[in-house]
This record gives sequence, C-alpha cells and structure tokens, in this order.
Amino acid sequence: MGAMHILSSAEILKTPVFGVQEVIARDKDGFEIHRSVVSHQGSAVILPADDQGRVLLVRQYRLPAQAKLWELAAGRIDPGESPLAAARRELVEETGLHARQWKRLAKLYPTPGYVSELMHLYLATGLTQGEAHPMDDERIETRWFTREELESRVDSGKFEDGKTVAGLLLYWRMLNRA
Repeated sequence: MGAMHILSSAEILKTPVFGVQEVIARDKDGFEIHRSVVSHQGSAVILPADDQGRVLLVRQYRLPAQAKLWELAAGRIDPGESPLAAARRELVEETGLHARQWKRLAKLYPTPGYVSELMHLYLATGLTQGEAHPMDDERIETRWFTREELESRVDSGKFEDGKTVAGLLLYWRMLNRA
C-alpha cells in the first residue's frame, strides 16, 4: 500500500489534551480508509536510572484503566516544545529529579490504529534529587526498583503499561550490548 491522500477531515471534538477527527483517506488504487482519529501533540517518556542500576517508576491513578499503575514518568509535549525539553520538564515535575545525561532510546506510536500520539522515550542518568512539582490533578508516588524486581514484574505480567514494558526492554537491551 502506498501513500494515502486525505480526502476529508472533520473535527468532532477538541479538548486541551487531544482532538478527534473523522478522516477519509484514499490511495492511488482507490482503496479508502474511514477512521475516527484521536490527535495528540505527542509525549515524552523518561526512564531514570541511577548509578546502582535501579530504575525510578511513578505510580498514579489512571482513570481509563481504573487502577493505580507503576509506570515510567511521562507527559505531553507542549506546543512549541521539543521532546527533550518536555522530558526534562516532566522528570522534574513528576519526580523532582534532574539528569545530567540524556539518551534517546526510541520513538514509538503506542496505539497507531486510531491515535496520532508519538512517544519519545529517553534514558536519564547522572541524577540529582530536587523537589517534585506535580500537576494539580496528579497524586504521584515514586519508588526505585532493582532490575531483578522489574524483570520479575515484566515476566509475571504485573506491568500493564505498554510504554513501561517497551522502555525497560529497550534499556536492558542497551545494557546487554555495552
């Protein structure tokens, strides 16, 4: 399948965080796709790792999942903000941590079937602790996990957050290659 040409796109919902469009696209052979697409500015995901090989995760209530989930720190990229600037900001807001070194691990679409969000995943090292500044609607708990604890949780399916599983696997792959 080649490139698709957008025939029409009508916004049916706009919120401060995302929009929803009804989109019709067609390729050069006449094949058409009709979709409701959730548009999202994109997000930055941060895997903070300390000198002992531990990873800091955040835990907060996720309304769509109706559960408190352990996950990598993450947040939306603001208009005009670079993914790395968003990662730096989110790390401080959610954990209070500052990092001296940043490495891009990946960029990925978590749900490309209907969401345009592109996640930019970073490794943050050379950490120093400061004060967290969560948003008013966030109640965030943080905890350092050893690799063994994380591997056990991944193996047993205790992590239900896709970006966290992907981030951990990419991080461990990077460590194994070093």
